[in-house]
Amino acid sequence: MTDSPSVRYVNGRFYSAAEPRATAMLVRDGRVAWLGAAEQAPVADVTVDLDGALVTPAFVDSHQHATDTGLVADGLNLSGVRSAGELLDAVARFAGSRPGDAVVHGHGWDESTWREQTPPSAAELDRAAGGRRVYLTQASVHSALCSSALLARAEGVPGYDASGWLREQAHHAVRAVALGSLSAAQRTAAQRVALAQAASRGVAAVHECGGPGTSSEADFLSVLALSGAGLPQVFGYWGELGGAARARELGALGAAGDLYADGALGSRTASLREPYADGSGCGEAFVSAEQAAEHILDCVRVGVQAGFHAIGDAAIEAVLEGFALAARQVGVDRLREGRHRVEHLELADKAMIARLVEFGLVASVQPVFDELWGGPRRMYAQRLGVARAMASNPIGAMHATGVALAFGSDAPVTAPDPWAMVAAAAAPRNPVFRMGVRSAFAASTRGGWRAAGVDDAGVLVPGAAATFAVWDTPGGTAEGLPALLVDAEGVVPARPVCRRTVLRGETIFEG
Repeated sequence: MTDSPSVRYVNGRFYSAAEPRATAMLVRDGRVAWLGAAEQAPVADVTVDLDGALVTPAFVDSHQHATDTGLVADGLNLSGVRSAGELLDAVARFAGSRPGDAVVHGHGWDESTWREQTPPSAAELDRAAGGRRVYLTQASVHSALCSSALLARAEGVPGYDASGWLREQAHHAVRAVALGSLSAAQRTAAQRVALAQAASRGVAAVHECGGPGTSSEADFLSVLALSGAGLPQVFGYWGELGGAARARELGALGAAGDLYADGALGSRTASLREPYADGSGCGEAFVSAEQAAEHILDCVRVGVQAGFHAIGDAAIEAVLEGFALAARQVGVDRLREGRHRVEHLELADKAMIARLVEFGLVASVQPVFDELWGGPRRMYAQRLGVARAMASNPIGAMHATGVALAFGSDAPVTAPDPWAMVAAAAAPRNPVFRMGVRSAFAASTRGGWRAAGVDDAGVLVPGAAATFAVWDTPGGTAEGLPALLVDAEGVVPARPVCRRTVLRGETIFEG
């Protein structure tokens, strides 16, 4: 029991299968105590008039990176630049406000949207930034442009390129320097910005994906320490091969998340069965089936979730074969109990989807990837050809087959916009992969809680955790949720606006 006052929310609309006609809700001790008609509402210490707003379960962002997201929100966002010249101009404007010894952090440039797809060189970045060190992550965050001073730190490391466009291990080496340039106070401030932004968008929990090459232990511990302190709850995943015991020591739920079995399509480092259409080779593979199996067994022994980042079909195949090898030793049922997970799964075929179901794996996926890069004319088509591009991100097929889904943004790769995730899953580039808005919403809410082992959140029913968001719905509603999809006349409904986000009875955002 707690000393917090009971709160009665009245004059609202509630998205609840238990009480679909409810107009009021009572919250006591962090839980939904009652749901029903306003005229029958029990007395409470505090009454909140919702003025007709819609109340839904709050969102869970099942894959994010708080420090990077906060730096972008408060800094140099390059997602809108459409040429090397525009990028250099943006760097010059931003760098002028930074101390001479600072690292200029920027994110989001995507050369696949440029007419001339050649990024600027390290020397050009030096001039634009007035000699300051520069670190600019590509949209996928699997490669980056850097200035000459940082470039020198990666010479001789796999993925190095004298132009300043670094991939994989060379990128990780430079990334460690760039993120290491932040003070503890700067890092924590960026994380607070990211988490507060999430709360303002109806997100009550996030899955922070850290690990070697992605962040540092200090960074990871810093964001975990912010969990629930007037901000969203943070579930941590530490992506280190063979690092189950260390993940547990750090307070992570699993040695999972960004444990890289491969790279990304944008940087041509996702591991493919067939070569890239616009470049030589099949990408990079970092984990074999045997290594995956040993890691999974290590996680089973320690009692944490196992998981991998796997984008390309070759990488997904290796990871799933690893689960098959592990199942031979501990049994399928024991694996299924672990709610292990795979991130991204962009090039999964029917046989792979069947194996996800067999092993009870959570597919932690990002529907907005398809919105940004899918279809016959965007980045996936450039990298893969149209046929493979149109077969990518089969999220609707996973849902139809019974895969447990959890939706995330991978922020800062895509903006932390949960309704955009729902809309992208319901109206993908390939209509074969459509799923219902209500199912997509469930994957963005209850699916994220379940992926983290929490079964008492993500729904509005008496006895459940009082974790919810309150919305203005200027675009109207459909089937109890905000209208999101283009109507018969081609009109795109206005997006919902978050008024309030509540985590287990505590308001963490009020607009």
